Amino acid sequence: MKSSDTFPRSHPLPDALGTLALPPGPSIGLSTELPPKDWPHAPVHRLSENAVYIVTAGTFHRQHFFNTDAKLDLLERMLLAMSKQHGWQLEAWAVMANHYHFVGRGNPQSTNLADFLQTFHYDSASALNAMDAQPGRTVWYNFRDTRLTHQFSYMARLNYVHQNAVKHGLVAAANQYRWCSAAWFERTASPAQVKTIYAFKTDKVNVLDDF
Repeated sequence: MKSSDTFPRSHPLPDALGTLALPPGPSIGLSTELPPKDWPHAPVHRLSENAVYIVTAGTFHRQHFFNTDAKLDLLERMLLAMSKQHGWQLEAWAVMANHYHFVGRGNPQSTNLADFLQTFHYDSASALNAMDAQPGRTVWYNFRDTRLTHQFSYMARLNYVHQNAVKHGLVAAANQYRWCSAAWFERTASPAQVKTIYAFKTDKVNVLDDF
């Protein structure tokens, strides 16, 4: 059964595939240099036949592994670059010290979402552990994805992710937080689109976010 707005799935990462028991060192193709920030295309803001998901992932024991600007830069840039490589168009994202959220749109050629996330978690954990000289350390614990099938739910969750840094008390205005999509969204969307998305209330949005 596919996950829907009503039935989100929670996925512990399997030891053989996730970052829980992988050997140290980068996976094939992982560069040791910080990738450039690879901005997505302008957001679409409508549902279509291509699946749209909201994804949340947390670190092991909710530890604040990504606790410096350089580490947040690493995580965000790897998320942007690898989502594009795997055929997932990000429409909103927020990267924090111990978790992240994104809303992503797939297409028929996209990598399976779970496979993409397992690769992303492995590569980002390997890169972080190299920065910290902590080979083999467990970084990611699990992820949850929910397929968005109703326009109202979709737009409310876009706003939830854009505003996530405000929710966590990191900034007063979302566009002040460097590691989220709010400033990009305000630059690339029309003023009418920004006003519409930001008008959606998020206080009753059911998203795993107890970080």
